[in-house]
Amino acid sequence: MAIHKPVLLQEVLAFLQVKKGGRYIDATLGEGGHAKEIINLGGVVLGIEQDPKILEEAKRNLGNKTLLVGGNFRRIDEIAKEYQFTEVDGILMDLGISSWHLEESGRGFTFQKEEPLDMRADPTLQVTAADLLNGLTKHELERLIRQFGEEERAGELVRALVRARSLRPFKTTGDLLEVVATVKGSRGREKLHPATKIFQALRIAVNDEIENLRSALPRAFGILGKGGTLVVISFHSLEDREVKRFFALRGKEGLGEILTEKPVQPTSQEVSQNPRSRSARLRALQKR
Repeated sequence: MAIHKPVLLQEVLAFLQVKKGGRYIDATLGEGGHAKEIINLGGVVLGIEQDPKILEEAKRNLGNKTLLVGGNFRRIDEIAKEYQFTEVDGILMDLGISSWHLEESGRGFTFQKEEPLDMRADPTLQVTAADLLNGLTKHELERLIRQFGEEERAGELVRALVRARSLRPFKTTGDLLEVVATVKGSRGREKLHPATKIFQALRIAVNDEIENLRSALPRAFGILGKGGTLVVISFHSLEDREVKRFFALRGKEGLGEILTEKPVQPTSQEVSQNPRSRSARLRALQKR
C-alpha cells in the first residue's frame, strides 16, 4: 500500500514546529503520511492506529523509525504513559477516514462500491452499520441520522428504511443506496451525493467517533509539555464544533493559546490535487 498524500501537510508541520529530537504523537496514524514527514524533520514519533490492518501497512511504510501502537486515540494518555511518551512537543489528530478504508477495506465506507454494510474502522468492534439499520427502532434510527448526519429529511428516509427492512434486511451498500434514491433521487447536479449524510451518520455511530473525540481531546492536552501544540484536522461540522468548544474552554481557563482564530482550510491547489481534502478544517492550540 502506498502512502496517500497527507492532508494539510505543510500547515501541520508549521503548527507543530517540528524540531530535531522533539517528541510527537500521531494519534490517528493511518498509513503514516504525516508521521513520515515529522520523522524526516528529525522528530521522534509515537503513532497510534486502531485498525490492525492499517497498522501493519504503516509499519511497512515507516520501517523501524518510529514506535507504532495499536489502539484508539481515546486512550492516548494511557498509551503515552505506557511507552514513557509524556510531556510531548506536539500531538496530531487527523480525524478523516483513511484512503485505505475507502478504497481497499471492503467494509462499506463508500457508496461508490457494492460492499457489505460494515463501516467498522476497528474490526474488533461488535456492531456494524447493517446491525444498526436492521435493529434500531424507528425513533432511534431517525435520531441517529438527524444527529450524526445532520440530515434534514431524516423522517422521510427512516420511514422508507423501515418499510424496506420489513421486506428484507439491509446487507450491502447497494441495498441502502436503493432506498435513499427512492426518497432523495439520484445525484443529478447536486454537489453532495444524496447518500453522503446517512453514510456519515452510520459511520460515526458504528465507531462512536464523537464520544471518542470528546474523550481524546482533554487526555491529549494533559500529556502535552508546556509550549506543546495540539493540532486537529476535522472533516465535518460535528467534529469541528467539538474541537472549537474544547479549544475555547482551554483558552478561557488560561491554559492554552488558540493559534487558529479561524480554521485553516486547504488551498485550491491542494483540493485540485487531493479532492478528499476539500472539507478539511485545521485548528491548533498551544499549551501555556
